[in-house]
Amino acid sequence: MRKQIATVALLLAVGAGSAGTRAQTTAGMVPFTMDHRAGLASHSPVDVSFLLDAPAGKHGFLVVKNGHLATSDAQRVRLWGVNITDWSAGSRQIPEKVDAALWASTLARFGVNCVRFQFLDLKEPRGLLDTTRADTRALDPRQLDREDYFIAELEKRGIYIDFNLLVGRPFNTADGVHDAAALHEGAKGTSLFDARMIELQKEYARELLTHRNPYTGHPYTEDPAVAVIEINNENALNIGYRAPSPFYLVELTGMYNQWLATHRTPEQIDKLRQIVSSVTAVDAEPGATAHTASLRALPLLASKGDAATAQPLRFYAEAEFYDELQRTYFENMERYVKSTLGSKSLVMATADHSHANSGYPTLLATAGMDVMDGHDYWQHPEMYVRKAPMVNDPLHSTVVELSRSAIAGKPYTASEVNNPFPNDYGGEGIPILAAYALLQDWDAILWYTFEPKAEPAWKPVVGDPFDISHDPVKMPELAQGALMFLRGDVAAARTVAERSYTRAEVFDSMLLPAASERPYFTPGFPLALPLEHEVRVQSLDGAPTRPFVDASSFASTSPIVSDTQQLAWYSSPRETGLVTIDTPRTEGLIGFVTANGKSVRHLSTELRNSFCTVLLSSLDGKPIAQSARMLLVAGGRVENTGQTWNIAGTDLTDWGVSPTLIEQVAGNLSLSSLDPAGAVMLQPLDGAGRPKGPAVAATKDGVNWRLHLGDTATTWYEVSVTR
Repeated sequence: MRKQIATVALLLAVGAGSAGTRAQTTAGMVPFTMDHRAGLASHSPVDVSFLLDAPAGKHGFLVVKNGHLATSDAQRVRLWGVNITDWSAGSRQIPEKVDAALWASTLARFGVNCVRFQFLDLKEPRGLLDTTRADTRALDPRQLDREDYFIAELEKRGIYIDFNLLVGRPFNTADGVHDAAALHEGAKGTSLFDARMIELQKEYARELLTHRNPYTGHPYTEDPAVAVIEINNENALNIGYRAPSPFYLVELTGMYNQWLATHRTPEQIDKLRQIVSSVTAVDAEPGATAHTASLRALPLLASKGDAATAQPLRFYAEAEFYDELQRTYFENMERYVKSTLGSKSLVMATADHSHANSGYPTLLATAGMDVMDGHDYWQHPEMYVRKAPMVNDPLHSTVVELSRSAIAGKPYTASEVNNPFPNDYGGEGIPILAAYALLQDWDAILWYTFEPKAEPAWKPVVGDPFDISHDPVKMPELAQGALMFLRGDVAAARTVAERSYTRAEVFDSMLLPAASERPYFTPGFPLALPLEHEVRVQSLDGAPTRPFVDASSFASTSPIVSDTQQLAWYSSPRETGLVTIDTPRTEGLIGFVTANGKSVRHLSTELRNSFCTVLLSSLDGKPIAQSARMLLVAGGRVENTGQTWNIAGTDLTDWGVSPTLIEQVAGNLSLSSLDPAGAVMLQPLDGAGRPKGPAVAATKDGVNWRLHLGDTATTWYEVSVTR
């Protein structure tokens, strides 16, 4: 995913300026910054680390039980986490030992119980690869020692580990890799079939996973806190794959022709030969059969566009070839990790990540793994569109896009998600996805990304599109989301809607137009369905999908209400969307709150803000009606000081500087129907989660306790009730 970021940064710095700029209205915005270093030295009344079951792995390795993540004694486990990366200036993916406890404690305070280490296969100082060698085949011992120490600090606080094995590795000529200069990071696609690269991947897996962490006493193969091992990141092969050089094209074409010799009759191959207008001679490999040697090489389709016009015989032959090729790769790597290296962790293949295309071929090839995974972003920076609120487009939300990849009987995780900065509506992402992930009964949500900072003097600023570590709305929402998700505050859907595909339908889905079929690529599928019920794929190689005869009942319906009645998504032609969360322990209003005038069971508002998030969760585990302590998060727009948009509103021409600014959520908030209470107090919090100024008493108005927001610059509060 991150291969784009260098390009994005360049465009933000210089390219976007040519489009001009538009003034950014900062009237009423005030400084408010997160202060994690101060947070380590003081107690926060909204520290939610009590949600974590420390140390991680104390119950043994995670297993799959009844289609979900569980401890070895069959207790359900949900993972709420972040990726750890270092893309913005001043960040460190592998922090110095002196800072390891700081960042581990910070993540725990915000309810994180899993971290995904994605780019460890970069060169030192960013990753683990030793830069003193010409090749990429050794780990730097100092970097590995720091990583070991950081992991030990995470694990002792109850934070599980997710290792990626292949993400950004810069394969080079010294590795014995052909045409290394033509390869992109991680050698996408090519690394799934080239024998040398597969050998190198196994070598890296052995070096990392069999290494004994001196601070835990375990090699990572025997560390029960290693929840998941991912074979690679966002890496798959489908029809139309373009090899990076002639060498890899010849290699892949040869593999295809060998596959044909085994899986097609001579008559079928002759027919393919008639279909293909041009062929080239191929030399027989040593030991090849006479049949194989007699073949002239049949070429692969050069693009997805060619696939759309290909004869069925050719299209299905190539589709089956790519399916078997990548399935074999993933199964081979899984066997190596589990059987050869002896790892007891769960294994994931890769993520379904491109919702502008069908993901079913990738799911078909990876469905044999322990865990299924999806990635999605609301308006990724590469889209270059004017930023718009997700609440206005429920049918193409991250919830709906991610939901297509969940398979019946398999744990499902979303290991990369975000509503990237800059976006005036970015605060909608965390609470909406946390709530609907519970409705869908998913197993893990990992936000992309959290970047530890190296310098104590580092000034708090949002430094790249994905880093949430110092976002003054997203970080408090991370803690609130942990309360909601890890406790399961939103009930799972009462109905599970399963769908089934034949293998031919899986392949045919690649030819469907994105304009009309995104993201489900299932004609007639009602995209509102995942906002009402749990949605799963029952089979990718079974009976055909049954028509959705009631699809019309989902058209233009507002609100879309979950079958649990706890979630509602309002949309209208006025583009003033709103999501409401109404459960015993968590309530929320997300979107255009004032325009909709909606309330939930105990929470109503009279606010001056057009767009905001207002979230309330009990901290003591009791229902809101009886809770003595609650976390209130109220967030609006976030900016860096001096940031400037281009005139199109699609990018920044200047990222600005510290401090971050917030649009305060201002107005009145009422809490109603609380069990008899003598007083309700509202305590604003600072960026370290400490009390900021005196607590303010709510005023009693009949059955309502009225709280006034906006007098103190903050995005989160402790609400206490005295009875």
